[in-house]
Amino acid sequence: MTLIPPVTRLDALSDVEIRGIRADFPILSTEVNGASLVYLDSGATSQKPVQVLDAERSFYERDNAAVHRGAHTLAALATESFEDARSTVARFVGVREDEIVWTSNATEGINLIAYAMSNASLGRGDEASASLRLGEGDEIVVTEMEHHANLIPWQELAARTGATLRYIPVHDDGSLVLDDLDEIVNERTRVLAFTHVSNVLGIVNPVDVLVARARQVGALTVLDACQSAPHLALDLVALDVDFAVFSGHKMLGPTGVGVLYGRGALLAALPPFLTGGSMITTVTMEKAEYLEAPQRFEAGTQRVSQTVALAAAVRYLSAVGMDRIAEHEARLGERLVAGLAEIPGVRVLGQPAGTHRVGLASFDVAGVHSHDVGQFLDDRGIAVRVGHHCAQPLHRRLGVTASTRASAYLYTTENEVDEFLAGVADVTTFFGVSA
Repeated sequence: MTLIPPVTRLDALSDVEIRGIRADFPILSTEVNGASLVYLDSGATSQKPVQVLDAERSFYERDNAAVHRGAHTLAALATESFEDARSTVARFVGVREDEIVWTSNATEGINLIAYAMSNASLGRGDEASASLRLGEGDEIVVTEMEHHANLIPWQELAARTGATLRYIPVHDDGSLVLDDLDEIVNERTRVLAFTHVSNVLGIVNPVDVLVARARQVGALTVLDACQSAPHLALDLVALDVDFAVFSGHKMLGPTGVGVLYGRGALLAALPPFLTGGSMITTVTMEKAEYLEAPQRFEAGTQRVSQTVALAAAVRYLSAVGMDRIAEHEARLGERLVAGLAEIPGVRVLGQPAGTHRVGLASFDVAGVHSHDVGQFLDDRGIAVRVGHHCAQPLHRRLGVTASTRASAYLYTTENEVDEFLAGVADVTTFFGVSA
């Protein structure tokens, strides 16, 4: 496939372009149970184009060495590739390269922030870290729709420091209840952590409203961008968040690599979380001194091939055009929701009127467990996610224990969505579901 140059136009991806994109993904030609694979689980893990696979393999074949250590040629080439990947990802989200920290995934990124703040609260770090300390009387705010990865680390931070954890609830339609925002996010709030896009509902949250309130009270903002970085044009400076995290495996990249963005001044103030080699300047038998960010947060042997492959994924997405990808997925999302809503006995979770959403929909089939729905669809080669999607509180709030989720990406076609909808209709017939 010859990729189009990066542009900002909003014309839809054509059928020819989508066919060309699909040709770059070898796994999409797979057959499952004698049927052509319909992959609708990109919200969990996206598939990888040959350009990404080739980038990682090429690194191992030509440049493999440890980074930031050694003066030999391969070490220099590996370090150059490693830092070029950092620059590529930084440009992708509109920030400086020294504001990008490599992690294993978004979960590690959130834990890094929480544990670094915990270390600051114990008096570790320099004077700058004092502003990041939490204690009794302080509050941390999340939302009721958070993935466990953006909930449990804050529960643990509250438990370690004596701070109080609060949350912004959701309406029956899945949207955030913002009527009491000024009371929930108040002068005691030190951290406001929230998802950009719900991994269950596909709803795009009002970042501007939440950040503006946090700014009014001096709270730090932490954005879970796992479901937005792969699907929307993302400018973290324009969004004005203090921290953000996302994972490579959801955006055409490999597993084992994630990204933490932090404002430069805040990264400089955070004490280290993981310690060891590669993140130090001087070590004696009594103490150690640490490098500046981002290296001070990158202890040990680094995930070099994964960062190189993630940079290739970012270049691929940029060449297609994130605005065009978002437009394509929005149309697929509308088709998913509208089609599911027409099937008797099917309830789509989260349908606030006029709310922007990505190409993702979760639903419940009356009287049928989501695992049975998923197995029925898998028999037809249709891959979806089933369970609570690491969001038990949200499911509990919406009155279900589990749901089935279909999530599209740039390689998903309208025909695949229609095949999925026909499969769900057959689920209701097979199990005798009525309206």
